[in-house]
Amino acid sequence: MTEILEFRWHGRGGQGTVTAAKLFAEAALAQGKYIQAFPEYGPERAGAPLAAYNRVSDEDIHIHCAVKNPRYVAVVDATLLTGGIDVKKGAPEDAIYLVNTTKPASEIRKTMGLSGAKLFTIDANGISRDELERLLPNTPMLGAIAKISGQITLETLKGAIKLRLGKKFSNKIIDANIKMAERGFEEVKGE
Repeated sequence: MTEILEFRWHGRGGQGTVTAAKLFAEAALAQGKYIQAFPEYGPERAGAPLAAYNRVSDEDIHIHCAVKNPRYVAVVDATLLTGGIDVKKGAPEDAIYLVNTTKPASEIRKTMGLSGAKLFTIDANGISRDELERLLPNTPMLGAIAKISGQITLETLKGAIKLRLGKKFSNKIIDANIKMAERGFEEVKGE
């Protein structure tokens, strides 16, 4: 039986977390993978905590329940690490975490109480401020998750960004998002 990889994204309303999960799924689909993408909302307002999920496989996915044991956990907003949200819930000991932060990985590891898990960090906020001139960290996070998971290529991700964002945004915005994904891919750090 083929492995089904599960991803969980933690963010806040307005950060593009749900869009990130959808873009990840669209890129995986473009590479011939089977996918699922779905959000889980609390209060639907800007700044409210939310989660989004992906499943990726090389074969049909026949389960349609919540993601309970994610192999990959992307934390789009590091304030959630100390804000009462258990980002580690259900993740295996050797899960792979990606956190949007400027803090050293050793400090994040201590904050999260991680021992055997792999931890990657990226300053997705800084990248989005540089390239888009606003705080929207989703596409740098996507570039980073593409690199660390190996499930989608950067080129396929860039194609998905062009396709999805091209329907409603200017070329300037699309180009900035592509640059953010490239930088996320290049600048992610792991330990």
